[in-house]
Amino acid sequence: MPMKTILITNDDGIHSPGIVALQQALSGLGRTIVIAPDRDNSAVSHSLTMNRPLKVVLLRENFYTIDGTPTDCVAVGLKKILSVRPDLLVSGINAGANLGDDISYSGTVSAAIEGTMYGIPSMAISVGGEPPYDYRAAMQIAVCMAGKILRNSLPGDTLLNINVPSGSSYKKIRVTRQGRRLWENSIHETLDPRGAKHYWIGGGTPVTDPGEDTDVHTFADGNVSITPIQLDLTNHAGITFLKEKWLVEGGR
Repeated sequence: MPMKTILITNDDGIHSPGIVALQQALSGLGRTIVIAPDRDNSAVSHSLTMNRPLKVVLLRENFYTIDGTPTDCVAVGLKKILSVRPDLLVSGINAGANLGDDISYSGTVSAAIEGTMYGIPSMAISVGGEPPYDYRAAMQIAVCMAGKILRNSLPGDTLLNINVPSGSSYKKIRVTRQGRRLWENSIHETLDPRGAKHYWIGGGTPVTDPGEDTDVHTFADGNVSITPIQLDLTNHAGITFLKEKWLVEGGR
């Protein structure tokens, strides 16, 4: 059986402990190639760098860094760096959970979305709880789920978003749906030395989704959350609503 090729990336940067832990964990499953941003790119979502050229630096064998976003790393990696099509893309291990509405902002999840767009089976994995983060359980889950994907693949246009409690143990592994997680008091006012007002986004208190089958509720209860995410963002029920209630289609 030919050796599997696994592309690893993240949004915390090439020197983050999470990506080091992930590469160590997955090295037993095949050839791992790390292509990651040269600095922290948290909350950049699915952005591409289009206003300047990107520089690729080979740090050591199979470890590359790019002065761009996680999505840049995947796109450039697949098209220009790798000589073979990877069998799997894994993004993480992110320092901090990516749950509910956070998925929309997450560079970690967006890297897996980009891989899925190219037809590469992909997953994003994050560890949450109180820092400093302990990656041991997340490493075990990463190996387990990567092995399952390599053996069974994934449904078309689907990626996995995985969140693991920090530490060496967890209660259960649950398949979940994306919930809602908004933040209270996450916009902070501050003054510069001249007294001008500025705003700092970050922190705050998360509002937990009450739905027991959601990623937010499941993770808050001490479980591993595995959520299948699809590329198609269409609200199919909304199509019927617009056609029947708003009469958007049809005659004058």
